Amino acid sequence: MRQHDYFITGTDTEIGKTFVTSALLQAFSQQGISSLGLKPIASGAELRDGIWHNEDVDSLMQASSVKRSQSEVCPYLMQTPAAPHIVAARENVRLDPQVIVQAYQQATMHADAVMVEGVGGFHVPLLDDLSTADLAQQLNLPVILVVGMRLGCINHALLTAEAIAARGLRLAGWVANTVDTAMLFQAENIEALQKRIHVPMLGHIPRLHDAAPLAWAKAGACLDLNLLK
Repeated sequence: MRQHDYFITGTDTEIGKTFVTSALLQAFSQQGISSLGLKPIASGAELRDGIWHNEDVDSLMQASSVKRSQSEVCPYLMQTPAAPHIVAARENVRLDPQVIVQAYQQATMHADAVMVEGVGGFHVPLLDDLSTADLAQQLNLPVILVVGMRLGCINHALLTAEAIAARGLRLAGWVANTVDTAMLFQAENIEALQKRIHVPMLGHIPRLHDAAPLAWAKAGACLDLNLLK
């Protein structure tokens, strides 16, 4: 198994998976390790200059040190911003996990560190008989969990960690990402998670208001990649 490849999942949607993935890509690049981010499935796109764009996909392409085409980074880019299994049915898209596995394998030919970002939380449906968890199993990569620091995050994080273990996947580390700056007892919540998730916390990212890529660089500086084993 390759040393620097990871599947990035989160405790929910809108908790900073793409931001943390971009920070990881920048952090690896700073260590002289070529990096490439994949967002195999993205729903929600806008037409610009005749090309459909998704904000998350664009971020990963910008943050990666290795530049590849949009179709390589995101084999399935759908237009409607909703749950992927619903959008795929409405837009007549057949999500094939083997296409995604092949996209990952192709990416490994170009970069030493490949970050594959999931969609939503760990158990988001992709088809009637396929979920993000199934996709993670097929890729068989160690997982980095992004915990959005807000009320309820302890339960969401512990359930997700259990689900990852139940799939026979290795949780390599987790990141505390500040979502709610007004969250009460944030430090105490992080301490509670550190006691209960028995893998390294790679870092705590505060709420950053800088524009990318400066924000990614600052976030990457908060992460200790040496804790990844």
